Amino acid sequence: MTQSMVEGWRLSQSMDLDGRRIAYDVMGAGPPVVMVHGTPWSSFNLRHLIHGLAGQYQVFYFDLLGYGQSDKRSGDVSLGVQNRVLSALLNHWGLSEPVVIGHDFGGATALRARLLDGHRYSRLVLIDAVAMSPWGSDFFRHVGAHEAAFAGLPPAMHEAMCRRYIQTAAHLPLADAVLDATVRPWCGTEGQAAFYRQMAQADSAYTDAVEPHYGRIDEPSLVLWGEADTWIPVEQGRRLASALGNARFHGIADVGHLIIEEAPGALLGEILRFLAQDVAVSDKENAP
Repeated sequence: MTQSMVEGWRLSQSMDLDGRRIAYDVMGAGPPVVMVHGTPWSSFNLRHLIHGLAGQYQVFYFDLLGYGQSDKRSGDVSLGVQNRVLSALLNHWGLSEPVVIGHDFGGATALRARLLDGHRYSRLVLIDAVAMSPWGSDFFRHVGAHEAAFAGLPPAMHEAMCRRYIQTAAHLPLADAVLDATVRPWCGTEGQAAFYRQMAQADSAYTDAVEPHYGRIDEPSLVLWGEADTWIPVEQGRRLASALGNARFHGIADVGHLIIEEAPGALLGEILRFLAQDVAVSDKENAP
């Protein structure tokens, strides 16, 4: 990925949801694949997978409400609204059973849209997904109690803290250009407020509500996990694969929660192999 591609990531299309703008774009041709990012990321951080898949698939990608290039005004940006965003986009795009790939909060969003909004997928890929309690750091809880104070931090202090926080998601140091581009949407008055807003609204009740029903998801599913993930331990990934109705698990060594930046080639290889399979997933590879 060249420096210009990192600096020039732009979503050229948008959809209105209750007066709030959702930015999205489409790349490639072929069977549809929908990409859903997590927090505090954006579609930018999925760029390696998007470009890698677009050679064989039509890839639909977007920024969650309150993230990236989507509307960052004050309002609900919790997991309780993000499945509505995904559902509205699937309807807007006219997709009935696409492949859906979700990382982090994107996993929870895909699971909730499947179970609460009645969408079905041809295949489901979950990458270091927020899906099962417990999740959410002490920092999340602290921000929730003091959101206004954090939103009012001096900009330089906020940016430094944001950069440090994002780096903790990776097992290996991130390139400066990648870290700059990941932090950029959270800078400025609106971005800074949005960064702490999404943290303050994080609540495991949104995954607790659907977790008992994961066994109903019978689409072939693949759970991918960075084995050095310190945000959500790899054991959570194994539990998730066992809870789903038709899933297998695959761990990737020496990478953390931000596996989408640390090992995109390994991820892409696993995803392409999974999508090429003609048989239902039933071997529960690497499951406990």
